[in-house]
Amino acid sequence: MGHLRRGSFVVALVLTACTAASEHSDKPAGTPAPEQRVAAVAAPASPTREASSPAAVAVANGAVGAPISPRIVALRDPAATPVIRGLYVNRFAAQSARKMRWLIGVADSTEINGFVIDMKDEFGLNFRSENAEFRKNAGVGHGMVRDVRALLDTVHAHNIFAIARIVVFKDPTTAQANPSWTIRAPDSSIWHDKKGTSWVDPYNKALWDYNIGIAEELVHLGFDEIQFDYIRFPEPYKSLPHQVFPASNGMSKPDLLAAFLKTAHERLNKLGVRSTADVFGFVATVHGPLEIGQWWEKLAPVTDVLLPMTYPSHFPHGSFGIARPNAEPYQIQKISADTARVRDHKLGITAPEHVRPWIQAFSLGKPPYGAAEVEEQKRGIYDAGFDGWVLWHPGSKYAPFLPAFEKGELVTHKKQL
Repeated sequence: MGHLRRGSFVVALVLTACTAASEHSDKPAGTPAPEQRVAAVAAPASPTREASSPAAVAVANGAVGAPISPRIVALRDPAATPVIRGLYVNRFAAQSARKMRWLIGVADSTEINGFVIDMKDEFGLNFRSENAEFRKNAGVGHGMVRDVRALLDTVHAHNIFAIARIVVFKDPTTAQANPSWTIRAPDSSIWHDKKGTSWVDPYNKALWDYNIGIAEELVHLGFDEIQFDYIRFPEPYKSLPHQVFPASNGMSKPDLLAAFLKTAHERLNKLGVRSTADVFGFVATVHGPLEIGQWWEKLAPVTDVLLPMTYPSHFPHGSFGIARPNAEPYQIQKISADTARVRDHKLGITAPEHVRPWIQAFSLGKPPYGAAEVEEQKRGIYDAGFDGWVLWHPGSKYAPFLPAFEKGELVTHKKQL
């Protein structure tokens, strides 16, 4: 992702994996064949998980579907930050009945209790919106989940917490459908990043309403939590034209991102779910704003959970005095989560799971990553005082990492600090 500047000094970011695996992934790997891109079908409930009881409450906020268990209802509560140990499910995996059965089987037999499911990414929507205006930005050519309610009914039947991932500001699909919403170059043409991708202008309030509206629709369909990704500005490389934001009115990038998340937080909390956001891993440890606008002290107070992408491979050699960060997965996660916890407490944020780090489940450089490296990252997070995490693999391929998952129900491990 290049170089990002904090204040007046430059932090070298060796984030080439961000292109392949983070922010998370420009092109998900392991794309299923078209015939596999079908709606998820119900799988039999596993005896290792509590099935929905007759007394289970209906899906919250007017969603029409199968009842969900009291356990899921309790996990939704915006006033709480429960322990979520999740897997990222890309748009194509969510469209594949076979892939979803496999992932649900993993959750049934291990500590995994949540899925982060792509519902709006750089390709557009991964479902058919009931809102005609939203459908104008849907995108074509990458399929959609045919029946979101059926997918969620299946996931909830297995007591798996369903989190909708929404890509916000890196949105070439919406940019193409709404050219007036785009970031501009100094000559008033549409600005493009190094890959030729156009971004929408974060200052555009119509864009806010669109993304938060999508989030609200997904809540009504039955999702338990909303996770916003690409809550940032594009990198301002010197080799590219200057970025022009016609509607900025002098508002800083960090203040703009905080304002968007505050608005989303208020609207989603009213619906009974949490509003969360992904941020670069460096945001947890850099004391000041990055050039992309992310700043812990601005974003932490306006989100129910922040998810730093603390992938060891993304840290430059020498970070925190560590010669090869990719070879020290425990240290990178421990230092990052420790720093985030301290900064939270200085802000008066004491929710026990306000920080839910991303774990690297992919290889970039040496050493290659397997179950042992995932276990080390988990241990670093626990030793920093948190219990939850989410694994990222761009193709949602987790078979090599299964030995790192504990069998049976989730057991907490965090140290009391």
